[in-house]
Amino acid sequence: MKIEIITIGDELLLGFTTDTNAAYLARELAGHGVEVVRRATVGDDAEAIAAAVREALDRTGAVITTGGLGPTADDLTKPAIAALFGRRLEMREDIVAMIEERFRQYGFKGQMPVSNRQQALVPEGARVLENRHGSAPGIWIEDERNRWVAMLPGVPREMRGMTLDVIIPEVEARMGSVREVVCSRTLRCMGISESHLADLLGDRARAVRGLPVAYLPSLAGIDLRLTTRGMSAADATTLLDAAIQELRPIIGEHIYGEDETDLAGVVLQRSRARGFRIAVAESCTGGMLGARLTAIPGSSEVVLGGIIAYDDVVKVNLLGVDPATIRAHGAVSEQTAREMAAGVRDRMEADIGIAITGIAGPGGGTPAKPVGLVWIAVDVDGQVRASHRVYPGNREEIRQRASQGALDLVRRMLGNA
Repeated sequence: MKIEIITIGDELLLGFTTDTNAAYLARELAGHGVEVVRRATVGDDAEAIAAAVREALDRTGAVITTGGLGPTADDLTKPAIAALFGRRLEMREDIVAMIEERFRQYGFKGQMPVSNRQQALVPEGARVLENRHGSAPGIWIEDERNRWVAMLPGVPREMRGMTLDVIIPEVEARMGSVREVVCSRTLRCMGISESHLADLLGDRARAVRGLPVAYLPSLAGIDLRLTTRGMSAADATTLLDAAIQELRPIIGEHIYGEDETDLAGVVLQRSRARGFRIAVAESCTGGMLGARLTAIPGSSEVVLGGIIAYDDVVKVNLLGVDPATIRAHGAVSEQTAREMAAGVRDRMEADIGIAITGIAGPGGGTPAKPVGLVWIAVDVDGQVRASHRVYPGNREEIRQRASQGALDLVRRMLGNA
């Protein structure tokens, strides 16, 4: 089955909202053997919506839209598509009652706003798709040639819930029992550049066992993705497993996980396995590293706490950094980072102390210490290692790269737990 996705909303075209809906739909559908052949985004304009859907129907006959099903004047998806199919809109009182009940469940007092009645308008002959996650029901409309459009809300939480509840079962029922899938596996790497990774792979840089290799650099490092097409799920899994096992010994310690693995979770798991507790001392990252660690469920078993030592006075008074060290080498230096890591480990009676100090910019850099310079130190039971990088990017990107770099240094020091 081939499907096209159309996401709708001026906020997407203007760049104020990132289109995560299309990416989610593409991943979910591919995993069930559906090929997404085109994705498009249009604004809140009835003619543009109708034109995009008309063209998609002519190509594939199967379209999923997200957005434009709300109660306000800019929600034009239903009337535009209804007109395209030559259907009039009907008010469904059962849907009105459902929306009213949903408002009561949410704790709103008084009557449902009149504007929400718009969400109960349904194209003649269309099927209502239950939305257990919000107020706007989805719509399934189909013509005599079996061409169809599934309209989903644009709110990501609602769209994702309805995709799993309704769209996937509907699509699977239409596909039958024999199907080919699109499957991907990703190796997550740190401490190596994209070009170095390609050089390391050598003859496998373009393809492994016939599978194309995609290099995906990000703030989290380099993701290496392999993808199969036109195979059964079982055959795809077997081939991907073999390709991943072939790559692992080549890339070695640069791999920290697969697919959606979070490096913070890897650090917590390895620390937990050794019975280690962690404390952090952060300057330029301002608590970002602590937030990364404590965002993982169960982190309280490992993380003791942290100190945001932004000012040098805090580095001296709370972490025990020698003022002479700062005078001689500066706050952004290997020596200061090492003393910060040892100080936070000692004062919090932790097994692992992690320290970050750097220049996140946009100002404050010098020729000797440019914007992006970050020193990281990790103290594991008195054994201290330090490293530095000049990270590219803006202030936020430098801070994120520094946090990821600190986690990677801990991972490498702990080894495979």
